[in-house]
Amino acid sequence: MRRREFFTLAGAAIMWPLASAGQPKPMPVIGILDPDVSFIFDAFVEGMRDLGYVEGRNIAYVRKLVPAGSSIPSLVAELVDLKVDVIVTVSVALIDAARRATTSIPIVSLVTGDPVAAGQVDSIGHPGGNVTGLSMQNDDLSAKRVELLFEMVPNLKDISVFRYFEYYEGGAWRATEQAAQRLGLRLHPAQLRALDSFEPAFQEAAAAHVEAVDVLSAPFFYANRKRLVQLAAKYRLPAIYDSADFVRSGGLMSDGVVFTDMGRRGASFVDKILKGANPGDLPIEQPTKFELAINLKAAHALGLNLPPTLLARADVLIE
Repeated sequence: MRRREFFTLAGAAIMWPLASAGQPKPMPVIGILDPDVSFIFDAFVEGMRDLGYVEGRNIAYVRKLVPAGSSIPSLVAELVDLKVDVIVTVSVALIDAARRATTSIPIVSLVTGDPVAAGQVDSIGHPGGNVTGLSMQNDDLSAKRVELLFEMVPNLKDISVFRYFEYYEGGAWRATEQAAQRLGLRLHPAQLRALDSFEPAFQEAAAAHVEAVDVLSAPFFYANRKRLVQLAAKYRLPAIYDSADFVRSGGLMSDGVVFTDMGRRGASFVDKILKGANPGDLPIEQPTKFELAINLKAAHALGLNLPPTLLARADVLIE
């Protein structure tokens, strides 16, 4: 009986026969490391389809879900052992894990912070090594989110900043600090390690009498956005996030990149690599689409009187 690899993609169970050792693969295989942000990878697959890659006909995908607390090295090792043609993932932590596991398999990042500061590439224009992809300019956006809170919340003085303990966001944190200093704000950092740490973080924020919460970008926070939004409402704390999906889930406000657009654009990197390009020669690209989203119902529940100038700049208004 031929050995087969089972994996899940876009909610459907797929069975793809991988070649036995020493035989060529029947088609390119893309390994996906997904920290429970499947919508980004679904957009990537759509982008691949737009470029002519039809699943099961001329491309195959192996998706490894990476929930919080899972053994990342072992999941990466499974993709390396399968000899996938490209590894596609998001976040500094997962890119680092892939880099430690292989220097020969190209790695494409759909979303990450500053890959130069993280030591993952030599430069934006010429990455070198086996990593390329998209960077989401998280530092600038982090500073802007502090400014938006200052504009939205009257007499703002104290902000609780939620950080995920496993996620590298050094540049984002520095930008948040610098923006707070410019505006005369005090920051109260809180490191969240698991889902059961969410409510204690909000309780501490309320006890410290902060007026708002800034949730820094992390796949773990996105995966648990509904719980964060519920707790922000429970403790009546205005909160800002990095994705409009938080606002669509009932959150107050977000400002950030359009992650699905980055997922689709990531397909072009894989296409070029499959056609022979060296990942180290493909410049890192920046986002081109951004969304400022505001939930008017959430603002009303918090008793916020939103400035008309802020409402006029919003790309997404939810009533």
